[in-house]
Amino acid sequence: MIWRRMAVALVFALLMGVSVCAAQATDVAQRRAQHLRHGINLSEWFAQVYDSRGYTKEHFADWTTARDILLIKQMGFDHVRLSVNPAPMLRRGHADEIPADYLANLDLAVKMILDQGLAVIIDAHPEEDLKEKLANSAGAVEEFTDFWRALAKHYADRDPEMVFFEVLNEPEMRDAYRWAGIQARLAAAIREGAPRHTIIVAGAHWSDDDDLLALEPLHDPNVVYNFHFYEPHVFTHQGATWGDNYWHAVKALPYPSSPEGAERVAENVPDRQKRLQVVRYGLDHWDAARFDAEFAQVEAWAKHWNVPVTCNEFGVYRRVSRPEDRAAWLNDVRTALEKHQIGWAMWDYSGGFGVVTKAPGQPAVVDEITVKALGLDMPPASP
Repeated sequence: MIWRRMAVALVFALLMGVSVCAAQATDVAQRRAQHLRHGINLSEWFAQVYDSRGYTKEHFADWTTARDILLIKQMGFDHVRLSVNPAPMLRRGHADEIPADYLANLDLAVKMILDQGLAVIIDAHPEEDLKEKLANSAGAVEEFTDFWRALAKHYADRDPEMVFFEVLNEPEMRDAYRWAGIQARLAAAIREGAPRHTIIVAGAHWSDDDDLLALEPLHDPNVVYNFHFYEPHVFTHQGATWGDNYWHAVKALPYPSSPEGAERVAENVPDRQKRLQVVRYGLDHWDAARFDAEFAQVEAWAKHWNVPVTCNEFGVYRRVSRPEDRAAWLNDVRTALEKHQIGWAMWDYSGGFGVVTKAPGQPAVVDEITVKALGLDMPPASP
């Protein structure tokens, strides 16, 4: 009887120890999430590179410079989400052997960001072909697992308070259960490589907020949960030449939405079914109250599971949207996120959604209306 009581006591003590450790790790994730309050995405540097030069040393040196990172710091951002396409680093059959020359370029970028006191999210941001392989091939999952374990191990000596690992950008998997299993495996590999660092995960498909709400948290407590927000796409992607074809015919769509404003724009959409999508935008009352209601659900999910949440992509394509409408949408989304204690990172720094415009070889020009919409300050003028 005494031995049985001792065994029960020992099991209870062990369980209590595990519970305390898990709670402490959750506290770490909550604390580190405070480094991810106001961020910006660095796109088209180590991912989304489509010009003829490709992923070259010259491109890495010229696309984003130390001057850009300083400007990001001066505007008041506290972290950078660095999109990294794994494809140039993946070696079939030995994905754990990452090319040293490529890593050297990435190391320089990470150091440049950390040297300005900015946190950095190393975001695995592949093209669709790799995501398709992950959705359909166990071998591809195993290979990507090897890659992530090696990459995390390479950065394991960097400050865990300032360096984060994001498992995969927008998985594009319709099978949420398959994605849950794959993500858990990839996160475990990252944890093997970097035991102290915080991991960022997201829901299936496009990592939208509804994808997040369908996700059951990982058993790893040192995790930040993430979603992307571009609703409604007919507004945020107006003029875009990817995604739904009709977006390219939508121009100067106003925000907040109204039936009258939407109907005027809808007249220029030739497809009758898609024209209806624009009309519906006007009827759906997209405004600050709508965003508040959306993010209240995310906050409730986070509190239920006691986990930190961020939104590390949101933005409006610049090409044909009116600046005042774009700024109003950014302000309302950003304000609602902050109200619900959700950190954010806007998409993006100098791309099609950018907070700056930047010609090759020229200094960046800051868009003041965007900076103000984000609640940040204009940087001091260059001497």
